[in-house]
Amino acid sequence: MNESGVLQRGPMRNLWGLALSLILAAAFAVSAVAQQPAAPATAAPAASGTPAATPPKPKKPKPPAAAGAATATPAPAEKPLGAVVGGAKTKLLGQYGDWGAYSASPGGKKICFVIAKPSSAQTDPPNRPRNPVYMFISTRPADKVTNEVSIIIGYPFKPGSDASAQIGSTTFALYTQVDGAWIKNASDEAQMVDAMKSGDTAVINGESAKGTKTTDTYSLKGVSQALDRVAQECK
Repeated sequence: MNESGVLQRGPMRNLWGLALSLILAAAFAVSAVAQQPAAPATAAPAASGTPAATPPKPKKPKPPAAAGAATATPAPAEKPLGAVVGGAKTKLLGQYGDWGAYSASPGGKKICFVIAKPSSAQTDPPNRPRNPVYMFISTRPADKVTNEVSIIIGYPFKPGSDASAQIGSTTFALYTQVDGAWIKNASDEAQMVDAMKSGDTAVINGESAKGTKTTDTYSLKGVSQALDRVAQECK
C-alpha cells in the first residue's frame, strides 16, 4: 500500500493469485461433488477400492430457525469433503445461503475464504463468452490479511481500467490486473465487507480488453454467516 492508501499489486500478489486459482478450482470441484445425488444402492458389492456412491449433499437442518436467516450446511464430520489441487487440500467448512466457506493450506500456510458465483452475469454486446466468474473474500493469517475482497471476472480487463462494486447506494472502486479485481483503497475494504454483510446484492461492473462491458450481480444471502465461520477457522 502506498502513502495515498492505494493497494499495490506485484509479484507476491501474482503468486498468491496463482495458488488461489488452484485452490478455487479444487473448491468448485468439491462443491460439484457435494451437490451430486448419491448413487442408487445395488445388491452387488462395489469393486475393491471404488466408492459405492458419490457423497450426498448434506441436508440443511430442519426448523426451528429465525425467519430469513441463512442456515449452514456443514461438511460431513467423519469424512470432510475435500480435493487436492497443486498439493493444497481444500476443505468445505459449510454452505451458507449462496456462499461457501472453505479452508486450505497451500505451502503449509493456512488460508480460509468464502466464495460465490454471480446469480446474474450480463455482457454488452450480449452473449460474449467468458471464463468462470466468482467473488471471494480471503483471510491469510500468515500474511496478516483479513477479509480481502477479490473478484475473478472471466476475461482480461481493459489495461489501466478500474472496475466497480455497487452495494446498496455505495459504490467502491476496484483496481484491476489481468482478470482479477481488488478494492482500490485499503481504507474502504472493511466498509465494503460490512456493506456486504448487511446488503442484498453486490453488482460488479467491468470492461474487457476487447471493449465488452459486463455486469455481474451476486446475492449476498449467507455471506455474513460464512465470514463468521471463516473467522472461527482462521484466527
